[in-house]
Amino acid sequence: MAAIHFTDTPEGNAILASNPFALLVGMTLYQQVPVEKAFAGPAVLEDRIGRPLDAGTIATFDPEELEAIFRQPPAIHRFPANMAKRVQAVATFVVDTYQGDVTELWRDVSSSDELLARIQQMPGFGDYKARVYAAVLARRFDVAPRGWDLNLPDWPNISEVTSDADRADMKARKKVWKESS
Repeated sequence: MAAIHFTDTPEGNAILASNPFALLVGMTLYQQVPVEKAFAGPAVLEDRIGRPLDAGTIATFDPEELEAIFRQPPAIHRFPANMAKRVQAVATFVVDTYQGDVTELWRDVSSSDELLARIQQMPGFGDYKARVYAAVLARRFDVAPRGWDLNLPDWPNISEVTSDADRADMKARKKVWKESS
């Protein structure tokens, strides 16, 4: 199991390291909120639904009920309604395209370009998020198809994080990078 340090809690990091769909949910939530908040979301969501987090469960959840779970204080995301819909859309994509098994997303890809193309098919995954997700998969989970190192993000990102100190350093460097862009 890969060591993950994206949240402030051992439980939050453990679900990301052991459940590929939870990591995908964290990546989906990783926008307009701090890294710790986004990646804590899967553990909170699993706790609130009362069963293991998987694509099939989320894809078939009643949308209004899922939104209520996202809104429950403290909200899972800054934009709970939009993110409940986005997470459900990603789960539905994984179910429809990969029979609910997110690992099929990268299984048998021949190149990092193919992996990026598959990732970018998911709702809400443009170039930026796709490259970060692919880099996390390569650096933390040994999903490294041919050419993976050619598509690494050239900005500070979570794929570099190997400790809590790295996470704080990455956030500081990312802030400087954004200000200079």
